[in-house]
Amino acid sequence: MKVLMNAGPWLPVPPDGYGGIENIVATLVPPLRELGVEVVLASVGTSTLAVEELVSVFPEGQFRQLQRPYNQVNGVVPAHQHAVVRAVRERSDIDLVHDHVEAAGLATLAALGPDDPPVLHTLHWDLLKHPELYGTFDGGGRVWVNGVSADQVARAPEALRAHAVGHVHLATPLAEGADQRRPPEKGGHVVILGRITPGKGQDLGVRLAHRYGFDLVLAGPVGPYHSPADLAAVSTSDNPDVAYFRERVEPYVDGWRVRWLGTVRPPARDDLVAGARAVLAPLRWSEPGGTFVVEALALGTPVVGLAKGCLPELVDHGRTGFLTEDEEELPDLLEAAAKLDPAESMREAAARFTPAVMAARYLELYRQVVASASSDRGR
Repeated sequence: MKVLMNAGPWLPVPPDGYGGIENIVATLVPPLRELGVEVVLASVGTSTLAVEELVSVFPEGQFRQLQRPYNQVNGVVPAHQHAVVRAVRERSDIDLVHDHVEAAGLATLAALGPDDPPVLHTLHWDLLKHPELYGTFDGGGRVWVNGVSADQVARAPEALRAHAVGHVHLATPLAEGADQRRPPEKGGHVVILGRITPGKGQDLGVRLAHRYGFDLVLAGPVGPYHSPADLAAVSTSDNPDVAYFRERVEPYVDGWRVRWLGTVRPPARDDLVAGARAVLAPLRWSEPGGTFVVEALALGTPVVGLAKGCLPELVDHGRTGFLTEDEEELPDLLEAAAKLDPAESMREAAARFTPAVMAARYLELYRQVVASASSDRGR
């Protein structure tokens, strides 16, 4: 099977640090190729992932363009998608397109003709977005979607859910051989991983840290700013995440009880998480995929959080972490998490969240989508 993997124009694959979708693609492609799948990657010119062919319009990632006015950047995704369509149309050996480009990927590829390859579009985001698209979508028997959790698919609008072929939980290379590694030595700190934004609930985490006296480390960017120095150099910003941080999080960042490190890249990030007594997830939204969860488990660190989105699918309550619907219970659960065996989390990750497990599941979906499209053409 030959698959065109559309990662989009924003960041290279793999990215240098931040880049959720690009990291997922970088995790998925190597084991797919080990299973015999040939991959044509649609990304940017600085991508270094080993594939059969690279399709690109932009020599480097266009992530910085996201902060510019819409009327100045609304050609970025269409230019990239045009190259994807050209690649599909100019060759006859693409069996399937696996698309990861939000909204525009789905719409563009659904507009192709019945003789073009079938499409699997992975939904990495909140499906309450784009209601006009998702609420009226028609894939014509050629375009199908998958979620990154069962909860995410269940929340999809009916029209989109009718095109779902299931879900595939995210994976991490850290899970490979995790059950063979020695469990890490634990410190007393707690970590919140990820972009600092209202849905992640860092404001709740910092308040709880001060009220109940536990050490909390925030690791993730604020808007486009990846370090405290970067953000300190900006006096004004209309970015909503910057406003959220400055108004509701930063007043609690004292450098002692609560620290913000900015984006932390491996291996420093892995050491930070492995040495934590828990990763905290004080979520305010239904987390669709939970990359930070599977990474934490692979590093032997339990996850404590609010039982929202995908977390109940990923965390085994009482064994690999604790979940609650009451935010006031979180401090007690953080104390309890220190008594959990890190080896249990590592065994769970090695069994469920390796790249090989994710790739095998996607290959099943590829075959299902190709068969469905072939059957539809035969009618």
